[in-house]
Amino acid sequence: MLWDPTYVLILIGVVLSALASAMVHRTFARYSGVRSACGMTGAQVAERILSYAGIHDVTVHHISGNLTDHYNPKTKEVGLSDTVYGSNSVSAIAVAAHECGHVIQHANSYAPLKIRSALVPVANFGSGISWFLILAGIFLSIHPLITIGIVFFSAAVLFQLVTLPVEFNASRRALNILQDTGILGHSEGNSAKKVLRAAALTYVASAAAAILQLLRLILLFGRNDRD
Repeated sequence: MLWDPTYVLILIGVVLSALASAMVHRTFARYSGVRSACGMTGAQVAERILSYAGIHDVTVHHISGNLTDHYNPKTKEVGLSDTVYGSNSVSAIAVAAHECGHVIQHANSYAPLKIRSALVPVANFGSGISWFLILAGIFLSIHPLITIGIVFFSAAVLFQLVTLPVEFNASRRALNILQDTGILGHSEGNSAKKVLRAAALTYVASAAAAILQLLRLILLFGRNDRD
């Protein structure tokens, strides 16, 4: 149990996640130094996009951290981080618009977003209990526990997969609105696309890492069954 060839799958997932994280931070930092021609801050862009979309019951507020930006559909709040809220860089505008893309998805009852929201409690429970069941099954030599653990872990993997179309769609909505409203020019729009593309890679890497981990568990369980 100290070493197994399937650990290579985990290493691949770790490398993919590290590369994606490095790329998004490098790309965000690069275009954080590029000031937008419109001069609007991330907060102002978010408010303008929401107004343009006819959404008036969502608030925009500042939160601490770096790239901690998010939209909370329960409280109907867009939280923009330190490097986005008050910045007028292309990176800040791209991220703010992306979060507003999620707001528009919620307002339009975008199906993948509804599915992801429904999966949140299942995924949280599954990721929390899966390893307990798997380890218990290994140490107690009770293979059904391992199987149940893998099934619960699969729910977390499914959540990662459903997240992909949600994030891609939010970025596409963001870029379209930035163009339609004239907030960013053509060249700035291409720069914003690079920022959002790099951010999307982190979700792809996370999903790939989760799939590789699931594959490893299936391979190990299948081997134990044969043994």
